[in-house]
Amino acid sequence: MEIKDALSGIDDDSLVKDLLKRLKDELQGYPSSLRFMEVCGTHTMSVFRHGLRSLLPDKIDLLAGPGCPVCVTSAGQVDAILDLACLNGVRVATFGDLYRVPGSQGSLALASASGGKVDIVYSPVDALQLAKNNPSEFVVFLGVGFETTIPGVAATVREAAGSKIDNFAVFSAHKTMPPALDALFTDDASRIDGLLCPGHVSAIIGACAYKPLADKYEFPCVVAGFEPADILQGLIMLVRQKKRGIASVENAYSRVVSWQGNKSALEMIDSVFQVCDTAWRGLGVIPASGLAVRPEFASYNAQKRLNVEEKMVSEPPGCLCGSILKGESVPAACPLFGRTCTPVNPVGPCMVSSEGSCAAYHRYGGVDRKS
Repeated sequence: MEIKDALSGIDDDSLVKDLLKRLKDELQGYPSSLRFMEVCGTHTMSVFRHGLRSLLPDKIDLLAGPGCPVCVTSAGQVDAILDLACLNGVRVATFGDLYRVPGSQGSLALASASGGKVDIVYSPVDALQLAKNNPSEFVVFLGVGFETTIPGVAATVREAAGSKIDNFAVFSAHKTMPPALDALFTDDASRIDGLLCPGHVSAIIGACAYKPLADKYEFPCVVAGFEPADILQGLIMLVRQKKRGIASVENAYSRVVSWQGNKSALEMIDSVFQVCDTAWRGLGVIPASGLAVRPEFASYNAQKRLNVEEKMVSEPPGCLCGSILKGESVPAACPLFGRTCTPVNPVGPCMVSSEGSCAAYHRYGGVDRKS
C-alpha cells in the first residue's frame, strides 16, 4: 500500500497540532500500547530535537534501532581501524563522527594526538584527493556507513582505478540495513509492533526492500522523512495498519523515496562491492549484511592490501550500547550514562555519533544521571 505524501516538507505549528490530534484520535479505543522502532538515527535525533516524545500519546512507545552506522560498527572493526592509524606511511581519512569513537586501545583522536596521520573529510572524493596530493603516503578511506553513502564510495574507487591511483584504498566496514532488521526480529525477545523505516537508506534501496520483513513478521512498515510532520504522519499510518490488522509497506516520503529505489546507485554499489558476512555491535555476525571490495578492485581493498585483521574485542564493562541498538534498553538505563560516559568522555559509540541514541538522550532528553 502506498500513498502520496500528505506533507509539503515545511512544518508549521498548525500542521503539527493537527497531526497530533489525528494520531490521538486514531488511538481512541485501541486496547494496548504500541512499540514502534525508529530505525534511523536521524529519526531519533529529530524526535528529541523537536520535543516530540513529550507530545506523543502515552500509548505510543518509540524505540531506537540499529540505524546509526558508527554505533553498529563492531568493537573489533574499531580496533582494526586504530591499527591502521598506527602504521608507518599510512594516512587515514574518515568522516568526523568516527573520529572520537573509542576502541579498546583509544580512538582516532588519540591516535592523531600521538602522531598518527588522521584526516577528517567530507566525502570519499576528498580522501582520493589526499592520495593525489601525497603520493608518498598510502591513504585509507574508512568506509563506515549504510546504503546512503556507499554509492559515493564505489564511484570513488572506480575513479581511482580509472586514474590508476595506487596509493589509495578503502577499509570497507559497510553494512546493509534489511539483513540486520531480519536478524533483529528473529530474536524472540524483540517485540516490535511496527517500523518507522529510514528515509535516507530507503532513497537508495527503495520502499520495496521492507516488504519481506512486513510479510515475514506480520508488522507494518512505513518509510518516513525527518521533519516533525513527516514522523507524525508515519506514526498515524502505522497505527492505522495495526487497527485494521494490516501488515504492509507504505511510503510517506514519496517526494524522496520510490518503491524500487535508485537503480543507478544500486548498480554502482554492485559494480565495486560484493555481499559478505560482517559483525554488528550488539547483533554479532550477520550473514550477507556487509559489503567487501570485489576481487576486480583488490588493489583498493585496504583489509587485503595491508593485511588488517579484525579481532574479537569485548564491549566496555557496563556499556549497554549493544542492547540499546536492539531496542532492548534505553540510554538512561545504562549505569554509565551521564556518569562515566558523556559526550566529552564517551565509553561507547552511541554517546559519540550525531545519530547515536545516547547522544540524543544526553543532549535533548533532560536526563541527569550525574552523581
